[in-house]
Amino acid sequence: MKLQEAIPKIEKIIGIKFKDLYTIDELKDIKIAKGNTGKLLEKIIGLPAGNTLRDFENGELKTNKCDETGKPLETMFISQISNRFDELLDESLEFKDSWIYKKIQRLLYVPVVKTDEDPDNWYFLKAIFIDISQNKDLYNQLKLDFEQIKQKVIRDVGSDDNFIHTSSGKYIQIRTKDAKPYNPIFSTRLNREVSNKNFAFYFKKDFMKAINPISL
Repeated sequence: MKLQEAIPKIEKIIGIKFKDLYTIDELKDIKIAKGNTGKLLEKIIGLPAGNTLRDFENGELKTNKCDETGKPLETMFISQISNRFDELLDESLEFKDSWIYKKIQRLLYVPVVKTDEDPDNWYFLKAIFIDISQNKDLYNQLKLDFEQIKQKVIRDVGSDDNFIHTSSGKYIQIRTKDAKPYNPIFSTRLNREVSNKNFAFYFKKDFMKAINPISL
């Protein structure tokens, strides 16, 4: 499915309360795991489930918690790093060639208003499309962030505890994303564990503010 096909479908559900979009059982799923909000949006727009790097043939779909103005209320998950960790140890790897850039280059970001604890009252705001390759300032900052994070990862695995730690740039960061039982990251290149939990890349709130001026 192409990213462009989803936009008119999302426009039809902007501002509609979840209680009028989803069944009681679907809303129960959202209460169990907040990540299900994105899955249910995929269901509405007819995006088939898959195990590919990106949600669309030509881009990625992202949802995130916000207030009524579109101001982000939390960071936004990008990708786990467990299966790609050794790529971060490659000093020659450039941002433009990384799986992270390939995943986020073309984004369809849909803010979700979650100011009420009851999912019945949540609703989607207008979708925001951004092509990072066409935004020089955004691309350069993400490139700088990625390089800084990669260098810190390399330093961390050579530090006293030999484990990676939270690392942040202006727009992206890596930090733990795991639940018990924890899933340590094993580096084939180093032939040892480099963390006692899984880690993931996230967009920081400043990224969502940068691509959505009304949230400033």
